Amino acid sequence: MTLEAPGETPASGVRVGTAPRPPEPPVPHAALGVGIIVTDEDGRILLGRHRSGVHELPGGKVENESVAAAVVRELAEETGLLAVPEDVEILAMLLDGVGGVTRVTMAARVHHHTGRPFAAEPHLVAHWSWHSPDSLPDPLFVPSGQVLTTWRPDLPIDHPPAYVYPLAHTVTA
Repeated sequence: MTLEAPGETPASGVRVGTAPRPPEPPVPHAALGVGIIVTDEDGRILLGRHRSGVHELPGGKVENESVAAAVVRELAEETGLLAVPEDVEILAMLLDGVGGVTRVTMAARVHHHTGRPFAAEPHLVAHWSWHSPDSLPDPLFVPSGQVLTTWRPDLPIDHPPAYVYPLAHTVTA
């Protein structure tokens, strides 16, 4: 048996197509989101206070787009900060579960951004502020804690475990 490289036509010259199993889309059983680490020139981390009382990183769901594009979109929608996909580093994929649904969180870091954060969605997050990694507010949203400790394992954050699949070299500066 000979394996072809991706994109090569099999030795027979006939390409093979793909098809869904049923005509309907699958029943959703997983949620895909992004948690975005943004730091200022002093190394402080941007966190918002959600209306529920927890503090969280910017982030949200990935739509029909690349993860980097979702990071850029969510960052702008939630904080007003602007970035480009080339300045997004995808650190890891995290898996955990909540309410019987598998939660997949893509941990990302934005290395360069412009603008000043503001509450672009005040019905969700009343304000955004910069926090020293040595004095993070309590409590943090679970995925935010998981993303932060993926980036910086030395941070003193207690959170439920997640499976972590690193995707890039973690930059801590």
